[in-house]
Amino acid sequence: MNDEMTPFAETISDETAFALSEALHWLALSCEAKYLGQIRRYVATPDDARPVDPERPWNTNPPAE
Repeated sequence: MNDEMTPFAETISDETAFALSEALHWLALSCEAKYLGQIRRYVATPDDARPVDPERPWNTNPPAE
């Protein structure tokens, strides 16, 4: 990834880098703890059973037609 694509282009202090990393880890762990059942259910669902909108493949819940 080049510097133009990264959201962290600026140089930061070691302390700030540590604080940012801790905050992101805390956020990820909190999200996983809150939604673990749903995450496991999603991962266990075969890909071919998930609805896909060819115009928006990133949307895993396309509107019903």
